Amino acid sequence: MSDKAILEYGGERFEFPVIKGTEDELAIDIKTLRASTGMVTIDPGYKNTGSCESAITFLNGEQGILRYRGYSIEDLAEKADFLEVAYLLIFGELPNKEQLEKFHSDIKEESQVDEEMKKILDAFPKSAHPMGVLSSMTSALVAFNPSCVDVASESAMYNSIVRILAKFPVLVAWTLRKKKGLPLDYGDDALGYVENVHKMMFKRPNKEYTKDQIAINALDKLLILHADHEQNCSTSTVRIVGSSHAGLFASLSAGISALWGPLHGGANQAVLEMLEAIEADGGDTKKYMAKAKDKDDPFRLMGFGHRVYKNFDPRAKIIKKSADEVLGNLGIEDPILDIAKGLEKEALEDKYFVDRKLYPNVDFYSGIIYRALGIPTEMFTVMFALGRLPGWIAQWREMRLRKEPIGRPRQVYIGEKHREFVPLEKR
Repeated sequence: MSDKAILEYGGERFEFPVIKGTEDELAIDIKTLRASTGMVTIDPGYKNTGSCESAITFLNGEQGILRYRGYSIEDLAEKADFLEVAYLLIFGELPNKEQLEKFHSDIKEESQVDEEMKKILDAFPKSAHPMGVLSSMTSALVAFNPSCVDVASESAMYNSIVRILAKFPVLVAWTLRKKKGLPLDYGDDALGYVENVHKMMFKRPNKEYTKDQIAINALDKLLILHADHEQNCSTSTVRIVGSSHAGLFASLSAGISALWGPLHGGANQAVLEMLEAIEADGGDTKKYMAKAKDKDDPFRLMGFGHRVYKNFDPRAKIIKKSADEVLGNLGIEDPILDIAKGLEKEALEDKYFVDRKLYPNVDFYSGIIYRALGIPTEMFTVMFALGRLPGWIAQWREMRLRKEPIGRPRQVYIGEKHREFVPLEKR
């Protein structure tokens, strides 16, 4: 195979190198395209454009493959916990026992949030969307940690990473407790990372915290499954903001805002809102399955199929088991969850959906689990952000260590040509 790609235009011939990734992905390197041809490419949404070379996550949508640093998502979800996966994504290797214990210990040492942050939280009304609160609170951390990260210093980089991994779960828990009108809680250093998150979120002021291992296991798996997903909208946002040498916290705040959108992290919230709408209309799942198949009907069945995975979402196969365990063991009676189970059963048996590979995706099952755990619908995307945190950190760190140039996309201008200015009295 030639290692060059040929472009012919206007009677001229141009050659561009072809790059091959470790999983045999091929890419045409067009860094010199504009300089050599005067042209740029146009690719709305960057669906065919690689913005970087990355060693973090491999995703093959056609074959339903997702790997972090070479490890399959199936193995990691079954055999590792979230903190191990976070370490793997950020530093490139699974930690040994000593490294993991130090990592967790260092995180616990940084888990206090400045008390003045509570004043910022108090300024938000209860009606504020939790993602807006979380983005603002994350950005506010910059004021309490104003020094820039010295990316040339391994210890400075490590300390900054530990600091945000420690404080972010506190902000997540405070966002939920603000929504519910509960006093703010710092958790317990004697607990594991995810267990501590669960306690900070759900501990009642007048009751002892009761450990719910099924809920904690389900939450741990969900966080692992959401930890990274290649160059998606929010991850690309973190990298492009960071490429201006904006700090880690500011870059993460931008990523949170990108994740907020219903076409990205808000998808699991959209699933529950759809289920609630179906219930309000009588709960007839067959009616809505028919509407989903009607090309002339604007109704969209949320949580089925995936824009990247063309066969099946490997994360959905993993989390379905946890969803079944949570619903089965907690014995929850909820008409919304009954509708979800009905839609799932019909979609897996309906020829229209099976032929088009429109299987329930991770957003469908994560929404069900969060609902069952008592997490409000508006908090679903916040939980997604907590899971995606190590992936964002890893991508920001990789981008800075590789000294990538500032992001600056081109455009094709389609506006008016030069026009003479018309004075106000003559318009």
